[in-house]
Amino acid sequence: MADKSLYRIALTQIKGVGVMHARNLMEIVGDEEAIFREDARKLESIPRITRRLIQEIRNPDVLRQAEKEVEFVKKNNLRILFYTDTEYPQRLSQCLDAPILLYAKGHIDFNRKKVIAVVGTRNETRYGQDFCRGFIRDLAGRLPGIQIVSGLAYGIDIHAHRAALQNGLSTVAVLGHGLDRIYPSMHRQTAIEMLQHGALLTEFPSGTNPDRHNFVKRNRIVAGMSDAVVVVESAEKGGSLTTADIANSYFREVFALPGRIHDKMSSGCNRLISDNKALLIQGVDDLMGHMGWMEEKKKEYPKQQELFVELSDNEEKVYQTLLHSGAMQVNTLAIELNMPVTDLFMTLLELEMKNVVASLPGGMFKLI
Repeated sequence: MADKSLYRIALTQIKGVGVMHARNLMEIVGDEEAIFREDARKLESIPRITRRLIQEIRNPDVLRQAEKEVEFVKKNNLRILFYTDTEYPQRLSQCLDAPILLYAKGHIDFNRKKVIAVVGTRNETRYGQDFCRGFIRDLAGRLPGIQIVSGLAYGIDIHAHRAALQNGLSTVAVLGHGLDRIYPSMHRQTAIEMLQHGALLTEFPSGTNPDRHNFVKRNRIVAGMSDAVVVVESAEKGGSLTTADIANSYFREVFALPGRIHDKMSSGCNRLISDNKALLIQGVDDLMGHMGWMEEKKKEYPKQQELFVELSDNEEKVYQTLLHSGAMQVNTLAIELNMPVTDLFMTLLELEMKNVVASLPGGMFKLI
């Protein structure tokens, strides 16, 4: 594990190698260590791998820096989650721009059956605070296994984490810096408490400062590892709106708390709703209804029927999975089938046209 960790970390620290380059290298070369030991001529044959990039891969400083990070990981009892690991957030792994590596403090499961993000303004009002606390309290009563994701920031984020802890829910803070610090520092005690029932998660190595652009990058992790994003108060511009946009691009459901038309901290949410970029949410029933999470009576699975239509291999896989599991949310189905969400949507569309499946609210699909 130590050797693999070294090369996995090193892969993220090569100048000029982003997520797509790294995935491309892994797919073609097939092994983390081999990337650093591969013959230069073979590396040159890989699309978009230039001679300058090969020089950066061979730069000895990359492995030296990675060795320091491995020591930091060991000293602080951190986990390294590579995108091919089963412990890596599987919802996030379906996103093309997902980080190839994450650092985690805490030993919880990032692949709970139900995961939502709760985000919002740093300048929350009493209205937003009260909704956040009540919403998460009610969630704990109805869905005690749900996981709450946010960003440990001032405002709605910290209220979401604290409400989750108070109600015995697992909660994850996605950070915009390395795990050698907590920002803001006044949230350190909450972060420590979270390690008992949650985790701290980041793509950034130690020594990374909490710079503004890092928080924009971390928003894609918040959106990608969740089934849905709930925006609780936002001005006309704000980081939570960026998270909502990313969530929509990932085919996640987005919910927004409405407010009075002249309230500054409700203007962003009201805009999301009016632009059809978010569903209006007033309480837990709205979330559970749209996501297909209402308390279920005994499931009645569809009886296997003889199909008179010809199915492709992917269509057959979807059909068999829905036949045995019943209605499923599209992101859960993508993970189950190990199929990119974009490809899955095309397959589901074909099945709808063949009158084999039907779509339900909340991105749910079932056999007809």
